[in-house]
Amino acid sequence: MPHRLAYVTGEDRPDGCPFCLAPGLPEADSLVVARGETVYAILNLYPYNPGHLMIVPFRHVADYTDLTEQETAELAAMTRTGMRVLRSVSSPHGFNIGMNQGSIAGAGIAAHLHQHIVPRWGGDANFMPVIGRTKVLPQLLGETRQLLIKAWPSS
Repeated sequence: MPHRLAYVTGEDRPDGCPFCLAPGLPEADSLVVARGETVYAILNLYPYNPGHLMIVPFRHVADYTDLTEQETAELAAMTRTGMRVLRSVSSPHGFNIGMNQGSIAGAGIAAHLHQHIVPRWGGDANFMPVIGRTKVLPQLLGETRQLLIKAWPSS
């Protein structure tokens, strides 16, 4: 995705850690879908697929082994909830779930741990990423966010 290149190269990055800043953004600018005590769910600004969520600790921590037991448990629970919500609103056929630890492993923001939940559908890869260097997303991020918020269970 060409617009992602500006972010990856640093041209379009906010000052400070975007995962530390995101929970404090005004509601209209936020991609946060749900908040727990120690972690939150947020839509990926540069999604691989529609509904691409990330589960992020509020605490600025880089390594999975540095999470507290409470953070680890809530990250797992919110991942499960995110999968259930995505299934209820968009019926994916499967998911890619994981985290990249360190920039050498592919983490775009290595300093702040985040786990990806990427919904997948049969045939969701087509010629657009290869030929057009872009992905076709059938819904705007704000619309996706509202759909997920509405389906997210109250705590």
